[in-house]
Amino acid sequence: MSYRIKIEPSGHTFLAEAGESVLAAALRHGLAIPYSCRGGTCTTCMGKVVEGDIHYPGGDLPEALDEKEDAVGQALFCLAEPTSNLVIEVREVRDTADIAPRKLPCRVVDMTQLNHDVMRLLLKLPDQDRLQFLAGQYVDILLRDGRRRSYSLANAPHDDALLELHVRNVDNGVFSGQVFGGMQEKALLRLEGPFGNFFLREDSDRPVLFVAGGTGFAPIKGILEHAFAANLSRPLHLYWGARTRQDLYLPDLPGRWQVEHPNFSYTPCLSEPAPGDHWDGRIGLVHNMLLADYPNLADYDVYMAGPPGMIEAARRDFQDHGLDPERLFSDSFEHALDGEPPA
Repeated sequence: MSYRIKIEPSGHTFLAEAGESVLAAALRHGLAIPYSCRGGTCTTCMGKVVEGDIHYPGGDLPEALDEKEDAVGQALFCLAEPTSNLVIEVREVRDTADIAPRKLPCRVVDMTQLNHDVMRLLLKLPDQDRLQFLAGQYVDILLRDGRRRSYSLANAPHDDALLELHVRNVDNGVFSGQVFGGMQEKALLRLEGPFGNFFLREDSDRPVLFVAGGTGFAPIKGILEHAFAANLSRPLHLYWGARTRQDLYLPDLPGRWQVEHPNFSYTPCLSEPAPGDHWDGRIGLVHNMLLADYPNLADYDVYMAGPPGMIEAARRDFQDHGLDPERLFSDSFEHALDGEPPA
């Protein structure tokens, strides 16, 4: 059984399954209600039930909600489950200004080497803690000597039980050296975030072109997974550029998206394919491949993530081809002083 939920004042509607919390259902549909603990111990997700009925698992009120608040319709949507169609009043997260960065401990629960120089880390926060973020934002890993290393979140907000980072091994990299040099699962880290203004502008109805260079795929992966969850109908086209075939470190994932989502297209590009790659796809700089397909960018939004050189070259050339500078959004992976990039 499903229940229809309407959010006021935005008018957004979504469906929640029986036994699913209002917050979980909203996130699953790409809608963001403020939250922090997801366990009923804070009041970040508090809102009001205007119409309809809810209940809480176990039948008792969450510890952060008292009987007077409950009597006037206040609810903690991280735990509240609908038992009928609902109309609720709650603030929605629309911009980075709506989310305050937090410092949190985390544990490495999985390390998977995706290719010769990229490791996927899955990080778990303490029980009853979740990090709210917009797809495409990044976190800082806080090192013991006081330095920071920034990594884009590669997962979407609705899938936040674990935080996903793609760490590229860099010569003399302080953190990547630890990751590839002996870090084990169950290692403890500290992070701070979220940060950054690289996120999908959902108030636009323009088709979207994405350009990823190397591990610039990480934040774009999160944005695309959010777009799919939100059922965005706008055309979405990803160009992922790398030097050789092995540098496209999750080669099957975009292809699967292309099968599952008719509005999504994928074009991989190699700049220097190796003889053993047997590559019959596009060859050249990734932004040039995009311009070959879209010579007039006046009606598009463009999102780019990758090395600074790629970003700057594409920015100049895209504007020469009609792109409005205000419709260009980028995440430039600047290098740290000791040579380690932020993603």
